[in-house]
Amino acid sequence: MDLLVAVLSGFLVATLAPFIRGRLRDYAGWLLAVLPAGLTLYFISLLLKLANTPPAAVKITWAPVLGIDLALRADGLGLLFALLISGIGMCVAIYAQGYLKGDPRLNRFYAWLFIFMASMLGVVLADNIILLFVFWELTSFSSFLLIGFNHDEPASRAAALQALLVTGSGGLAMLAGLVLLGQVSGSFEISALLSQGEAVKSSTLYLPILILILLGAFTKSAQFPFHFWLPNAMQAPTPVSAYLHSATMVKAGIYLLARLSPVLGSTNEWLYLVASAGAVTMLAGGILALLQTDLKRLLAYSTVSALGMMVHLLGLGSPLAVKAAMGLLLAHALYKGALFLVAGAVDHESGSRDVRRLGGLGRAMPITAIAGGLAGLSMAGLPPTLGFIAKETFYETGLELSAWLASAAVLTAVLNVYVAGAVGLEPFWIRKHEAPKVSHDAPLALWLGPLLLAGLSLFFGLFPGAAGKQLLSPTVTAILGKSTVVKLALWHGFTTALYLSMLTVILGAGLFLARNRVRQIAARINWPWGPDRIYTWALDGLNWLAAWQTRVLQSGYLRVYLTVIILTTIGLAGYSLVAHPTKIVIEPREARFYEVILAGVIVLATLMATRSRSRLAAVAALGIVGYGLSVIYLLYGAPDLAMIQFAIETLTVILLILVVYRLPKFTRLTSPPARLFDILIALAGGCLMTILVLVVYSYPLMPQLTPFFIENSLALAKGRNVVNVILVDFRGFDTLGEITVLGTAAIGVYSLIRLTSPRAKQQARQTQQREKMHSLILQTSVRWLMPLLLIFSVFLLIRGHNELGGGFTGGVVASAAFMLYAIAVNPAATRAMVHIKPRLLIGLGLLVALSSGILAIINGLPFMTGLWLPQEVAVIGKVGTPLLFDLGVYLAVIGVNLHILLNLMEEKS
Repeated sequence: MDLLVAVLSGFLVATLAPFIRGRLRDYAGWLLAVLPAGLTLYFISLLLKLANTPPAAVKITWAPVLGIDLALRADGLGLLFALLISGIGMCVAIYAQGYLKGDPRLNRFYAWLFIFMASMLGVVLADNIILLFVFWELTSFSSFLLIGFNHDEPASRAAALQALLVTGSGGLAMLAGLVLLGQVSGSFEISALLSQGEAVKSSTLYLPILILILLGAFTKSAQFPFHFWLPNAMQAPTPVSAYLHSATMVKAGIYLLARLSPVLGSTNEWLYLVASAGAVTMLAGGILALLQTDLKRLLAYSTVSALGMMVHLLGLGSPLAVKAAMGLLLAHALYKGALFLVAGAVDHESGSRDVRRLGGLGRAMPITAIAGGLAGLSMAGLPPTLGFIAKETFYETGLELSAWLASAAVLTAVLNVYVAGAVGLEPFWIRKHEAPKVSHDAPLALWLGPLLLAGLSLFFGLFPGAAGKQLLSPTVTAILGKSTVVKLALWHGFTTALYLSMLTVILGAGLFLARNRVRQIAARINWPWGPDRIYTWALDGLNWLAAWQTRVLQSGYLRVYLTVIILTTIGLAGYSLVAHPTKIVIEPREARFYEVILAGVIVLATLMATRSRSRLAAVAALGIVGYGLSVIYLLYGAPDLAMIQFAIETLTVILLILVVYRLPKFTRLTSPPARLFDILIALAGGCLMTILVLVVYSYPLMPQLTPFFIENSLALAKGRNVVNVILVDFRGFDTLGEITVLGTAAIGVYSLIRLTSPRAKQQARQTQQREKMHSLILQTSVRWLMPLLLIFSVFLLIRGHNELGGGFTGGVVASAAFMLYAIAVNPAATRAMVHIKPRLLIGLGLLVALSSGILAIINGLPFMTGLWLPQEVAVIGKVGTPLLFDLGVYLAVIGVNLHILLNLMEEKS
């Protein structure tokens, strides 16, 4: 369970972060950094145990029938990523305190930062591919809010939307691939999947699975042609860029490729798709970096290039290539995270990120300059840093496989030397006439993180055995599926790789010395085409299509919407009936006299509703139709449905009456031909439904669920009321979703009511300040009737598991009682009586319902499994978590109804 706590702790701290920030102000970042620091130590302890013990794991059953469990597993690959996420997260939490000091939005920033951190930990530690996807999408959503942190700037909003659309679209494609992968392999558990590689590769679905999963990985890790979103995301604050776009989120795609390579790799398709995409990306990213003069965009394009290197190496798939990929991943996270933080510190102190203007800051910012210099050495691949060792391993891989790969590796590394010089050297040690004047170094919070990361890069370079044995060996072992010892060394003698390194430094230094000429040439380059431009065109086209569709379909008239829905249904269902003729068997039987009377009442009430010139009369006629249907339910053995229908019809009549008062005077707005057209559509829709009912009636029913529920309702769910047992136990998750939708709808109605009238709040206050005089008889009756109705609603709630009733029915009855009091007295008196705001009541109901399911998880059972007290309770009978769930439904229904109806009444007033 410690592993589960480690993952979920970030979500808990995210909820507390705004309060901590509000109380501690300038020290909040330091306190919040305690969590990622503690997680780092915890993951280090797990990593040290891997040599002698199996990976730490936790598995909580969630939906066993679907193969979906809350399963986490910390092997070498997951722990390497977890260390980067938590370790760099600690640095960023401290850094943000100094970088965003005084920003009133820092509370929100910390909340989303920790949600992102927890989500990334979930991605890399998940042992279920569906759970992995859930966390994957949480990273996309939280990164959207972090990238768009400066939401008042159009560029930030556009960048956040672009990142969400690109990575979100890839994520949906990935979900399809993961589901197919689980179906083909027979398991959604990653640790089980790793042994099913041959079965997956031999499947006819292998190529679709591979393409769909690669779309998710490539969009997340900014591979060509999806690379454009990453540089544009530099609109985010520097802490976000350093954390998301160098060390964590963009590495999620790398993690996915490494994790699934035993299942999907070692095929020609994998080699051509993955290795080719990585090669194009690493060259394109490096070349595009030459065109940049903004520090963050320079680093962003070089990050794209580095991600391409890792993807290319994973595509090659040899043990040496995997070793090189993981070495590059570790080195890149350290030096690139440091350089992003250095760039932010320079911007914070000088007010500029333009390398053409920055220079001579080394004297005023010595510590920041040291951090930038060390990180720059690692990025350039110079000894004695980890970046040098990683680059040497990359060269060894290229030399082992082909001269073309070695040449591409050298070219990419040359471009990296240029970027390293432009970011880590030029702003500090090259004097310029128009450089900004800086009088002091950045504060401690801004230089501590980059100095620590750059220092680690130097430490692992001087002591490569620590990185190789403790970090990379378990990682490569987890990827290759066999015990592998990674040996890193700073000096291998005079080898071909060393000569290539010397050549790289010489060419890179020459390119850096000619940087002014390079920038002049780059300034004249204008790319008329490219993925970014295609994305813009596609988004503009989508917006145009949406606007056209809105003009055509969203007329604002309900009758038009109903016409479109009914005609579409008639067309599709009618075509199906004609294309697949079905024999209709009608068995005439003698109708009872009360059935004829009831049907006649319903038909007459329907005609009255359509012909009445009074809205109140139409509402009353609709109520008769509803009550008539309730009687039908009662006559044909469905008392639960009848009771719910009675309660709903009562509330519906109240709702319609409140709405009617807000509508203009009844008038005919359509011409006779239009009304004739409406009649024809209504008749066609009615005929279609009649035919469908007869078709269903003509086929003998072979119920399979009915006997199951009848046999197991009492045995498994301890309830005799089968309908209620289905709602709160067998299909409780569906009911939870339904009350959530109800709560969302109530909030939407509230927003429409309050936002459409600028004087709504004033009217509500006036309503509360005055007591309207109503019928004295009505008020007196209500004061006696209301408590009885509330007691009856509680009675329905308690007895619903065994007899007629339930939380939904009880909630509707209680809502009717409160609304009756509001009509007799006033809405303000009802609000005062309830004490709790309706929207809080909705939230409380959802929380109670959800907690009934979580109690099962705490006891090691699937979500929503019923837990029961051993002894029956007098009058009530068996008591368990389904009753708690029903209580949540009861509260949510009351909250929804009061939220809508009371606001309608106050608006009417």
